Amino acid sequence: MLSAYKLLLDRDLCILQNVLFYVEKGVNVNKTRIVVSVVLLLSTAGLLRAENAEPEQTERPVNIWQQDTLTNGFWGLNDNLSDSGIELGLSVTNIYQQNVHGGISTHRRAGRFSGSYDLELSADMQKLLGLEGARLYVHTESWWSKSEGIDGPSVGSAFGVNGDAMPRNSMVVTELWYEQAMFDDSFLLRVGKMDITGGFEYHDCPVAFDNSLFANDENAQFLNSALVNNPTIPFPDYALGIAGFYSPTERWYLSAAVVDAQNDARESGFRTTFHDEDYFFYVFETGITPQINSSKGPLQGVYRVGIWNDPQPKANSDSSKNYRDDVGFYLSCDQMLIKENSDNEDCQGLGAFFRYGYANGKRNDITNFWSFGFQYQGLIEGRDDDVLGAGFAQGFFSNSASMTYKDDYESAVEIYYNAQVTPWLNISPSVQYVTNPGGTGTAGDAAILGLRAVISF
Repeated sequence: MLSAYKLLLDRDLCILQNVLFYVEKGVNVNKTRIVVSVVLLLSTAGLLRAENAEPEQTERPVNIWQQDTLTNGFWGLNDNLSDSGIELGLSVTNIYQQNVHGGISTHRRAGRFSGSYDLELSADMQKLLGLEGARLYVHTESWWSKSEGIDGPSVGSAFGVNGDAMPRNSMVVTELWYEQAMFDDSFLLRVGKMDITGGFEYHDCPVAFDNSLFANDENAQFLNSALVNNPTIPFPDYALGIAGFYSPTERWYLSAAVVDAQNDARESGFRTTFHDEDYFFYVFETGITPQINSSKGPLQGVYRVGIWNDPQPKANSDSSKNYRDDVGFYLSCDQMLIKENSDNEDCQGLGAFFRYGYANGKRNDITNFWSFGFQYQGLIEGRDDDVLGAGFAQGFFSNSASMTYKDDYESAVEIYYNAQVTPWLNISPSVQYVTNPGGTGTAGDAAILGLRAVISF
């Protein structure tokens, strides 16, 4: 007798074949249907493989407060899928922010509540289909907010005080890429729709491009956009392209990417990537990952330098003439300074980060930027997974855009505390102070209070 999973697999194959048939005939098929078909097929194949494998005895958490996720891995589904190389993840982020002083207004309510969900699927294609060194990744996001946070109605910041806020959208496939490892994993090639700031991992550290161990995740670290990524780099959001990573020696890496510069994050990318005006964003980064000896073991560091090119015609806010071939460079580093324990798997301790970026003033509003900050995990006794972060960012406006920007710069300070209430629930209060928001001279220095809650299902 065929198992229920085998029947489901036959069903999913039939659905995918029908979708591909219509694509081949030139019929316009919603990209969401394609992605859902692929996810269903991979998940069912994983369940079928897990059904044929020998069952393993696993210890279940005693109660809901000790589970890693709220649903305990989708009620055990992830345990069955993981043996076949498939991992599913779902998290929901809710953010409340209010401007309590200065800015444009302290009374407007638009954008105070915002949030998003992240649905992720990662498939080890070697376990699933026998493709050695191959991996498939799918990331679907949705956002809810009446505006892009409180910047427009309340603060007026050029940076953005909520890096997670996006215009309301029900479902967007933000990433769908295939990765192939070669030459004993020293070379990685990634093709598809991607967020290139998500980067690669090297010695358990995020690298390439403008990545940071301590300031790169708006769902767990800083909320201010200038403390998430460098605002002088015009990274395309979720663009179709290709990225490569190569490690010629133990502590040195090289990485490069070419992605669609005219992308629309809500689309697959084929419409803007392959048409008459083929503009591609290029970025190259190299770095080293040294370790400093200490009494509690090695202190890991990452030091990066990168250059980028955006060939699209563009200009700053004052200019009426567009210029091609925008070029800039950036520096970035992370360094652990103190470790509490000698266990290499224990992340408790103090770390620091620094960023610098330069962009051409005729083509961009922000020409020079720098930021730095600290993160301490496990500062309070008995709260080993809590994280305290503090950061400062400052961007200087172009001298060629002096009619728009009356102030020379905008700066921001942010302090947050990410408390792990349970393994699946994190609460993060934060406070920001923004000087010269927007640089136009029309908004006073702003103080913003925020509260973020992240639930993992």
